[in-house]
Formats: sequence, structure tokens, C-alpha cells
Amino acid sequence: MLPLTYKEAAAATGSETPLEGRFTGVSTDTRKITPGSLFIALAGENFDGHAFAAAALEKGAGAVMAEKDCGLGDRQILVSSTHDALLSLAGYYRSLFNIPVVGVTGSVGKTTTKEMTHAVLSAKYNTLKNEGNLNNEIGVPLTLFRLEKEHEAAVIEMGMNHFGEISRMTKAVKPDVAIISNIGVSHIENLGSREGILKAKLEILEGMKSDAPVVLNGDDDMLVKADTLSHPVTYYGITNSSCAYKAFDITSTDEETEFAIGFAGGPLRVCLPFKGRHNISNALAAVAAGELLGIPVSQGAEALKNYRTTGLRQKIVKQSGITFIEDCYNASPDSQAAAMAVLGSMNTGRKIAVIGDMLELGSYSEEAHRLVGKYAADNCADIVFTYGERSLVSAKSAKENGVSDVRSFTDKVHLARELARELKPGDAVLFKASRGMKLEEVIYNVFELLGIEE
Repeated sequence: MLPLTYKEAAAATGSETPLEGRFTGVSTDTRKITPGSLFIALAGENFDGHAFAAAALEKGAGAVMAEKDCGLGDRQILVSSTHDALLSLAGYYRSLFNIPVVGVTGSVGKTTTKEMTHAVLSAKYNTLKNEGNLNNEIGVPLTLFRLEKEHEAAVIEMGMNHFGEISRMTKAVKPDVAIISNIGVSHIENLGSREGILKAKLEILEGMKSDAPVVLNGDDDMLVKADTLSHPVTYYGITNSSCAYKAFDITSTDEETEFAIGFAGGPLRVCLPFKGRHNISNALAAVAAGELLGIPVSQGAEALKNYRTTGLRQKIVKQSGITFIEDCYNASPDSQAAAMAVLGSMNTGRKIAVIGDMLELGSYSEEAHRLVGKYAADNCADIVFTYGERSLVSAKSAKENGVSDVRSFTDKVHLARELARELKPGDAVLFKASRGMKLEEVIYNVFELLGIEE
């Protein structure tokens, strides 16, 4: 982080301070304090950073930003809201950098789209990105504070659960290009409808200049009719032939996906080192954003050849003759459909789906879980294992749609033991559930039971 003065920080957050000096880092966690940093005391339902203000100074912080008097004299900067101050200060800091920034949001695939866009931009620029799932109102500003003078671009993913969250984040991020991957039903419990979700995602425009371009999925029924005000729109897609970037002539193996991109510069063959039709859409978004920022499609496509999935997102590994599709980062009906399609396309023996509950779906939950059971049947799952109370609906639906072997569990250890006994060389097994279900624990247990080293 570039040095800022405490007076700059106070001014940027609507406060003032007599404190002289500078800081070179921002922290909201006393366990991550660096010498000479600014500690911002956030308060939540289960914690209050103000209780650790004095400890932050003892660990080397130069000052504390707080909502109430912590008894620290001139070494505290008082603001009305530390949550708002964190975003305001991050927005001020981002404004010190005259670099292109791509903002990414959407219901499904936004993290993979962010990662692919980072890969494309990195072909030309030294590019910053969010690490892991730091895509909320704390993670986004902390990511912006990682900007250094050597950075030439940034890709910032923005997630949300409620109205107003992306609005607040985008005003700090100030994207030069925005990507919206799709409008699904994730968080519909809080937002009421897909129309509400679209409205919340379009908040990303609020932090952009009126003529800044927006990259939208032209296969999404909500996005093709979205009101983007004065922003020029670039569409990408597979089924919508009118898109500026469209994929066709798609082929795949268990290890890779090939397709051609149709665009103004002529068709170009692209190879992705993983499976999944949904990943083609993510790649199209990345190359479209890249070309808007001066990176030829050919150069972007070349960068994607070396891209690898991260974390728990559709990581396909072969161990002991068994193909494991580890996709436990999150789940919604849309991403479940995509994951089941990957399982169904595997050139293997038996296909086994291990599916867990999807969360935050409100009144749509039962219908969504019913659809997942049908997706499993439609993609030729031989065996379905379910975990969680909500997924009992998926189990019933899978049976009704023709899957003869369906087993339901409420205990991960029991599930793992039975799955380990069932698996044999030649099988392909998919693990998919919402992040809160922590289905990866089943994978680790199965590996241990089978004597597989990760």
C-alpha cells in the first residue's frame, strides 16, 4: 500500500484529526496488524473491533479509526460508521491510481469469470484481483488497499446478499468496465425475485462513468432486456447469434473444451483446459473485457489456455482410477445444472452425484431442490447421494425421474463411509452443495478412507 497520512484518511471519511504521520496498511483484524498500519474497528452481530483497539496499538498500529471513544486520545480517528469509512477510504485510495479496473458480478460464475478476466488482462498488464472469496464490503476495500504503484490494472469481484451492497462497493471500485455474468436465483430469499436480483446486480453501474462499457451475457433472458442507461453494451453468448462475441463448433473431452469465437476480427479457435459449457460463457466475458481494454482476442485466448480452476470450483482430479469433480464452493439451481452437465458428459463408467442443500432460496427452495434431482436424472446419474434436510426433495425427485439408486444422509461421516465402499475404478463422482454445507469434508474423508493423498 502506498503511504497515506492520517489527515488524508480523516478527510476521506468525513472526519478530522490532529495526528501527524503516515500509515502503509489498513487492517480490520488485530491478528493481521502490520507496523505503522491503520486499524479500523468494525462492529458486527458477533464481534466488536472496538474491544481490540488498544491491542491494535500495542501490536504496532499507528492509529485506530473508531465509531466511539476508545480512550486512545489523538491516536483515534472518530467517524460515524467504520463500515462506511472503510469503503470511503478505499475509494479515495483507488482514485490515486489511473489504471483500468474491471468490476465483475453475477449470480453464478462471477468468481471464475473474475479469475479468467485476470488471466486475460495479465497477458498485458500487471493485474490485481480479489483473493479467494474477498468479494464483500470488507474484502473489496481490503483488496483495493493492496494496489501498488506497479499495478497496471485490476479485476474486482463484487458479491451481495441484499440491495445496496454492490452500490456501496462499486462507488469505491469505480469500474471502467463491468461484467454481469447472469441473473439466477441465488439470494432470492432476500431479494424477492429475479427482477430484484437484476436490480441489485445493476447497482454496479452506479460507480461507473456514464459512457463506461458493460459486458453482459446475451444468453440470459433478464440481461438482454436490462436497462443499462447510457452505458454501451457488449453481449457475449452461445445460443444468441446476435452477440458480439459468440461461441460455436464446441467439442470437449474429459480434460478440455474447444470452441470457436465469432467476433469482429473473425473466428478464432480456443482451447480451455477443463470441461463445462458454462465455462465457455465465462471465457467469452473475459476476452470481451480484455479487447475493450486493448488486448487482442488472440492474446486473451492464448492466456486462457494456461488458466487453471482455483479452490473448490470444478476441480477435476483422477485418483485410484476414479474421477473426482470437486465443486463445493457454492451452489444454486443454475450452477447445479452446469455441474450435472459436466458429470453427464464424462467419458467414464458409473456416474455418481453427491449433492447437498442449497441455501438462501426462500420460498423457491423446494422447487429448486426438486429441479436438482431432475438434473441428476437427465444427466444419467447412476447413483445419487444427498446430504441435508432440503436435499431430501432432490432425492425424491431423482427417484421419480428414473434414478434407481438414491441414498440420503444427514451425517457426513456416514455418507463418506458408504461412498468410499461404493466407489470403484472407472467411476466419476461429483460433489456439489452450497458453501455453508462444507461438502468438501466428505471428499477429504473419502480420500482418507481410500488411502488417497491429496
